[in-house]
Amino acid sequence: MKKSSVISLIRCHVENDENGFRNTAYTIAKDFYNEGDTEIGEYIMSLLSDVGTMTVQQTANNMYSAYFHKLPSAADALLLPKPVMDDVLGIVNAISKNIGVNKFLFSGAPGTGKTEAVKQLGRITDRDVYAADFSSVVDSKLGQTVKNMNLLFQEMNQSPLRSRSIFLFDEIDAIALDRIDANDVREMGRATTAMLKGLDSLSDDVVLVATTNLAKKLDKALTRRFDAVISFDRYTESDLEDIAEKMLDLYLSRYSLARKDTRLFRKILKTAQPLPNPGDLKNAIRTAVAFSDPKDEYDYLRRLYFVFSNHSPADIKELQKENFTIREIAILANKSKSTIDRELKAGGLDE
Repeated sequence: MKKSSVISLIRCHVENDENGFRNTAYTIAKDFYNEGDTEIGEYIMSLLSDVGTMTVQQTANNMYSAYFHKLPSAADALLLPKPVMDDVLGIVNAISKNIGVNKFLFSGAPGTGKTEAVKQLGRITDRDVYAADFSSVVDSKLGQTVKNMNLLFQEMNQSPLRSRSIFLFDEIDAIALDRIDANDVREMGRATTAMLKGLDSLSDDVVLVATTNLAKKLDKALTRRFDAVISFDRYTESDLEDIAEKMLDLYLSRYSLARKDTRLFRKILKTAQPLPNPGDLKNAIRTAVAFSDPKDEYDYLRRLYFVFSNHSPADIKELQKENFTIREIAILANKSKSTIDRELKAGGLDE
């Protein structure tokens, strides 16, 4: 146990900082576990999980844990293609029925909205979302990772807030590997086995959502433990264009930029081959709008053109090849229509 933890514990007590006191106590319990003093660690955990001492936690609607941290609520509207949205709403229905259909795996490429969908599930079902901190689970000491994994599931099953929470295993592939993979290390193989046992023992009133970018790399036995596997790799080109437009509406409204040109915006999107996933779309649109000159109502379009096409908007020859009209080229090149018309004719590029 670290001296700094003892000092922190005393300071939190003196300052009547209940939240800090519990967080520090959980850290001390974990230190004892890591040092092999499991009896002391378990005793501290039992004191902290005693029903009579949970009043402050329940009042604050928060869970203090060495293995989980609370995620912020969803900020923006959930933008998903209809097939994925239908599956998400199906999960909402399953949670409301409380019949033990409670383990879900979200698979898909980075930026497809998996983690954000979990936050939205929390908002729709009025539950807090707690994400597992796998860096606190994995330990270099032989056997300790498995012990930590067991404690993680113990916390979920015993939490007095479990019926008002969603637990998230974000990027579960970081800890649950294919046990027959020749490149796997034995300790992580044991961790995967502990994960399987933990999923089997999960209480019916605990809602767990895991995400992965590498569904094919997961142990098949692990995948079978989930009640449903939802693929987020189901965006069509039209879905992405519609989502991008909704994002643009949101940020133009947020930054009070009135000039929207839907036709030009969609033509700019066409210059990207292929269109990026929603996460990258969001970053590109939000940044372009935020960085744009407030005195120039079309500046964000020029920035977006550069991001998506990787060409300078001043290159009117390239704009012409991409079938932009003289009016659109004038906007993107930040010149008058008469100037663009003259330059195109001078270059032998009449529209």
